[in-house]
Amino acid sequence: MPHLQTIRKLKNIKGLRVLVRVDYNVPLSNGKVMDDTRIRETVPTLRYLLGKKAIVILLSHLGRPDGKHKKELRLDPIARRLQRLLGKRVTKLDDCIGKAVEEKIKDAEPGSVFLLENVRFHAEEEKNDAHFSKQLARLGDLFVAESFGTAHRAHSSTAGIARYLPAYAGFLMEKEINALSPLLKNPRKPLALIIGGAKIDTKIGLIKSFFKKADFILIGGALANTFLAAEGHNIGASYYEKDKLDCARDILLEAQKKRVTILLPTDAILADSIDTESEVANLPLEDIEGEMKIFDIGALTLQKFIATLLTCKTVIWNGPLGLYEHKKFSGGTRMIGSALARMKKTKTYLGGGDTVDALLRSHIDLRAFTHVSTGGGAMLEFLEGKKLPGIWILQK
Repeated sequence: MPHLQTIRKLKNIKGLRVLVRVDYNVPLSNGKVMDDTRIRETVPTLRYLLGKKAIVILLSHLGRPDGKHKKELRLDPIARRLQRLLGKRVTKLDDCIGKAVEEKIKDAEPGSVFLLENVRFHAEEEKNDAHFSKQLARLGDLFVAESFGTAHRAHSSTAGIARYLPAYAGFLMEKEINALSPLLKNPRKPLALIIGGAKIDTKIGLIKSFFKKADFILIGGALANTFLAAEGHNIGASYYEKDKLDCARDILLEAQKKRVTILLPTDAILADSIDTESEVANLPLEDIEGEMKIFDIGALTLQKFIATLLTCKTVIWNGPLGLYEHKKFSGGTRMIGSALARMKKTKTYLGGGDTVDALLRSHIDLRAFTHVSTGGGAMLEFLEGKKLPGIWILQK
């Protein structure tokens, strides 16, 4: 488990400017925050710092503006939601660097809160540009890393600032590391890994790293289509990664050698398209033909998956098992979520924005799970055993 200095070490910080990197990359619709989970998770850290009369200066990104100012990716709606959650004024600034920002912060009263503009409006952010990092660091006396969701990115506001300021982990960062670290060494067994989503590249490292720990790997979503095609199944006109068939075959062979059971769908929910008028069918794989497309796991697969999970003491889940945004293709993800929520004696770990979004849409209480990570890619890379730049820099 990484040894970090946390904000508990901070004593006399009254009037000090504390730069806090948070992950407020949350879904917006018509200028309103649709899911404030990531914002709420940072509130304990912010209240702790404000209780010590620090000046809190928040840094975050939103979306992928590619270094350009985009009105729809400004952080104003997030400032409004945070203000309601904190019950305290949050001053939103129009940039994250520059003299105007420095002037505003310079005369701030202890206990003030500022939210700087989207750091990704500057192309230098994702390049971890040293000059940009220094410009950000000039705004503070201390740096607090509270953004586990971006800890796998070596960006200016995640790893760069920590080279120029004393750096500490916030309570959320600490909570994530403490919750996930036991999975790296001796997790309770039997252990199942549920993997969904679409792309093999983002999951291959995790799958291979868990060959030594997992008893079962359950694969759904469009990711499963690639494995099914690799096994020679007809998947109709379903999406799959043609250039990853050999990769999928290698994974299946390696799992066999390591005596890890990989469970793939044996039936599926199919339709010709996602249109509401399109007819939906639940068919075994051998009956798939023509232009049919797989959009969810079938009823028999669901039964098999749940029966397997009921034998496990640890379950890790990343990625939805179907096109959950459409109600008629959300059943697999919803039913797996409901089953895990009822398994009180099993340690259950969830990660990835889509997984969490799917369960929230299904009105499943996230408190029923052992740990719900605020990171998707970060959780995957952490569990692979990789050194995450946003955490590693705190240990130096």
